[in-house]
Amino acid sequence: MAEIRRARTVEEVVAAQHLFDGPAQRTASEKFLAGEENHLLIAYEDGEPAGMITGTEVTHPDKGTEMFLNELDVSPDYQRRGIGRDLVDALAGLARERGCRGMWVGVETDNEAALATYTAAGAANEGPFIMQSWTFED
Repeated sequence: MAEIRRARTVEEVVAAQHLFDGPAQRTASEKFLAGEENHLLIAYEDGEPAGMITGTEVTHPDKGTEMFLNELDVSPDYQRRGIGRDLVDALAGLARERGCRGMWVGVETDNEAALATYTAAGAANEGPFIMQSWTFED
């Protein structure tokens, strides 16, 4: 079983940057880690970052606080070993500890690996998801 730890330093983020969509940005990493509502958990196998999950607590006036699972990734060398499910379980446990009323994630309907991971971790399928996004450039 992988060791899962919360990232607390930019150096930990940089060491795990191969798990992100692109290189870790120092300023963005510092800002993320400074936010009490932001969480980055890293799974380690033999001391090496093997997977990561990020979540952010989101509070809404009529829903209370929920954990938004923003991103999950497991290095190809470590996939199909339950690390993704363990990371989801760890984030869900953290959400419970912090008083969140639930956790949610948006998933494209054809992302079979993600759907299988979230189902194995106990998530309920709430229907089709259509991704809408906005990109703001500097």
